[in-house]
Amino acid sequence: MTTLSNRPKTALLVIDVQNGVMGESYDRDRVVANVSTLIDKARAAEVPVVWIQHNSEELQTGSESWQYVPELTRLDAEPLVQKAFGDSFEDTELESVLAERGVGALVLSGAQTDACIRSTLHGALVRGYDTTLVSDAHTTEDLSPYGAPPPEKVIDHTNLYWEYQTAPGRTAGVVTTEELDFAAPTGD
Repeated sequence: MTTLSNRPKTALLVIDVQNGVMGESYDRDRVVANVSTLIDKARAAEVPVVWIQHNSEELQTGSESWQYVPELTRLDAEPLVQKAFGDSFEDTELESVLAERGVGALVLSGAQTDACIRSTLHGALVRGYDTTLVSDAHTTEDLSPYGAPPPEKVIDHTNLYWEYQTAPGRTAGVVTTEELDFAAPTGD
């Protein structure tokens, strides 16, 4: 269980599902549909949904590429955390947003698998959070021209190694969108 005291709740993180990130992403429509399903499940279970939005030269604040994809709608009551680094905790208010809500377990979805998803998974685990990755609700673009494996292999590898990730006093694990039940414990 989480190593964070008095933090029994779970939150869903929706990471960087922005037009400029998702435009060339592998299996985009299916992943966005799965993220939408996760949001619906979280809301129905009264689990906090926390939106993470990347800012960079390519994703300039207010631009079309910076906006979340039109298929997803953030409610005004749902926190929006702005970030400039891969790890959603790094130099952001994410930790305080989660602490205010008593969150000690995270469920991750979004993009990009080999950048912000991996960074945030590791960042959460080392900060004491139980951390679950939704295997069919994250994606990346094809970076194989630069020497990376094809996107489906990047996704498969991330799912494989996160399934077996461990840390003292914390859980990590992988579930599918269909399997995820916010009423059940997350992780292994």
